[in-house]
Amino acid sequence: MPLTALGLVLAAALLHAWWNVLAKKAGGDTRFALLSGLAVALVWAPVGLLLGRTVVPTWGLLEWGLLAASAVTHVSYFVTLLRGYRLSDLTVVYPLARGTGPLLSSLAAVLFLGERLSLVGGLGVLVLVSGVFLVAGGPKLLRAAQHHDDPVARARVRRGVGYGVLTGGFIASYTLVDGYAVRMALLSPILLDYFGNLLRLPLYAMAAWPQREGLWEEWQRTWKPALAIGMLSPIAYTLVLYAMTLAPLSHVAPAREVSMLFAALIGGHLLGEGNRVWRVIGASMIACGVAALALG
Repeated sequence: MPLTALGLVLAAALLHAWWNVLAKKAGGDTRFALLSGLAVALVWAPVGLLLGRTVVPTWGLLEWGLLAASAVTHVSYFVTLLRGYRLSDLTVVYPLARGTGPLLSSLAAVLFLGERLSLVGGLGVLVLVSGVFLVAGGPKLLRAAQHHDDPVARARVRRGVGYGVLTGGFIASYTLVDGYAVRMALLSPILLDYFGNLLRLPLYAMAAWPQREGLWEEWQRTWKPALAIGMLSPIAYTLVLYAMTLAPLSHVAPAREVSMLFAALIGGHLLGEGNRVWRVIGASMIACGVAALALG
């Protein structure tokens, strides 16, 4: 992987970890997803409209089809992620989601996009996945899911595992769609993210419709993290999209998971979620896996 691509991925990872911690602390639901999407649309309107004024009118069925597919998979991802955060710990949901997604993405890129992983790169993916398991709690997570004395805590862990894996499936879906859009269809990463978000807003609105009466109260409670996410999340993902134009998707997708190193430390410190030793060891393994992908 070129050093430029790796640098973009590392910068994106730190930003991604921060906004996920903000989302966890906000404890929001589909209304929060809608508010965050509106924040993106407003904060980044000057950039999106300026860059898109001459390009967007030239888009055809392929470009808008890719944006629509991207919108559906991103909404499914974010709504599922937020629900997982409400029902379980960030340090269970986040690492499982961020580990399952890249693993599936890399496999699909090799099978369907003709990409190749070297031996070093393949080992890097395995080390990274092992690190994900440890960040998620290691053997203690499995024991808690099966044999925890407190049935409420046991159910909480199981929900975290389920939502983490489901979120990972949606991550793989939008990674493949967006990777194809910027690599094959040559869409601008900035325009893909901004106009994809505009298409996501009606879907967020439909998801939030049953709770519409409390929308103003949700804004009053969460406007600060919603605005922060509106500023940070587009930067983080646009950096990843640019990295995809410089390096194979099967390398970039797993390398993104260095964000779990940051999330394990930030989440354990700020959110008070325990089992930090296993998570730090696992995060170190993730870093080693990313290094192997960079070399491979």
